[in-house]
Amino acid sequence: MPSVAVKLYSVFFKFLLKHRLQNRIQNPSDESKSPFGVTSRAEESVAAANPSFTDGVATKDIHIDPITSVSIRIFLPDTCLVSPDSGPKSQSRARVRSVAKRSDPAFGSDPNQALLRRNSYGSSGTGNEETHLENQRRNSYGCITDDLSLKSENDAYRGYSPSIGNCRKLPLMVQFHGGGFVSGSNDSVANNLFCRRIAKLCDVIVLAVGYRLAPENRYPAAFEDGLKVLYWLGKQANLAECSKSLGNARGDGSDLRKSDENRHVADAFGASMVEPWLAAHGDPSRCVLLGVSCGANIADYVSRKAVEVGRLLDPIKVVAQVLMYPFFIGSVPTHSEIKLANSYFYDKAMCILAWKLFLPEAEFSLDHPAANPLVPGREPPLKLMPPTLTVVAEHDWMRDRAIAYSEELRKVNVDSPVLEYKDAVHEFATLDMLLKTPQAQACAEDIAIWVKKYISLRGHEFSY
Repeated sequence: MPSVAVKLYSVFFKFLLKHRLQNRIQNPSDESKSPFGVTSRAEESVAAANPSFTDGVATKDIHIDPITSVSIRIFLPDTCLVSPDSGPKSQSRARVRSVAKRSDPAFGSDPNQALLRRNSYGSSGTGNEETHLENQRRNSYGCITDDLSLKSENDAYRGYSPSIGNCRKLPLMVQFHGGGFVSGSNDSVANNLFCRRIAKLCDVIVLAVGYRLAPENRYPAAFEDGLKVLYWLGKQANLAECSKSLGNARGDGSDLRKSDENRHVADAFGASMVEPWLAAHGDPSRCVLLGVSCGANIADYVSRKAVEVGRLLDPIKVVAQVLMYPFFIGSVPTHSEIKLANSYFYDKAMCILAWKLFLPEAEFSLDHPAANPLVPGREPPLKLMPPTLTVVAEHDWMRDRAIAYSEELRKVNVDSPVLEYKDAVHEFATLDMLLKTPQAQACAEDIAIWVKKYISLRGHEFSY
């Protein structure tokens, strides 16, 4: 059974959540007709981005769509600094050197503190930093404008800028946060810590998506935002290739016979629009989707659309997806929906309120394709879906439907294992107060083991 502290916090959590959901239902005037939308709530605790590797992962925020509020936060692990030509032993030594560099007094820490920050739980050195930086402004680079550790004497940007040359390529992981479609954000303190942990353990570039929330923007806004990120990544990969081609042409010393004005236009299209971290280190051919709670519904939708559009997403290849306690429901209740309807943190009644806020009134149904993955007639066929890892909790009323979906995938020969955690509750690996528990750490490590089967360049050397 969950601990007494978890039970008490669950009561407090449900009281606040129910109050907020009821307020949004009773005050429809708060809904906006503007498609721009919101990606975070005022009550959300936000962790500021930091584009330097002071704790092993550099982060930056990017607004990717001019007509909506959709944004992403990039989590780049310091393993990207290792030369791609070096062997495993050299890479290990490079990681040790990167930790030693972070112990330099310029970062305001001693060697022992730098090593402590490298532990799996991220407990050391992060809390004070987030508290100190919470209210500071961020500039367009995603760095803190008042953080002296990121500025030189002439106020120049001191975040990570990849050098031109042979850079190590890392897989991409697109992450969708939870919150019942009505709350949560990609830059919250809890989501920031979870994404950092996943980036380190999986050795991937995590892109946390800030999708539009309901009721300001109802279905299908959040789902379309998820697909929009994949198209943006494809565009970034193509622009990076254009920039690389232009650079190679000039490096050859050939005469392009173009005016300076035309060269400037080419530079603006091929270089200025390119996100440098992704251009230098991102491998679009190894893309994994990870969804948390309602984010798992978005990830599953994006996977389906990626299968439907096929080569239109080139060079993006979705090789796997991870669904963490997906936010599935249906009109015919499962055994867990009956037995655990009043379970911890997110009970069934509150989740139905969230679905009423998310789905348009004319379309509201618990068997809506966004809510129930097992309704007949969904496209594409399940046999075309990518390998899917499903994470469920013992004390989560949504577990049975998630397991049933995984079983349907296995029936058509899709690799779809289920990880069930005993004495766990919904969002046990991503909720703020549970993030530092051994169970949350073990879950992240289990995800990393499975994901590496599909993102390793050396083949399936990891067994699961």
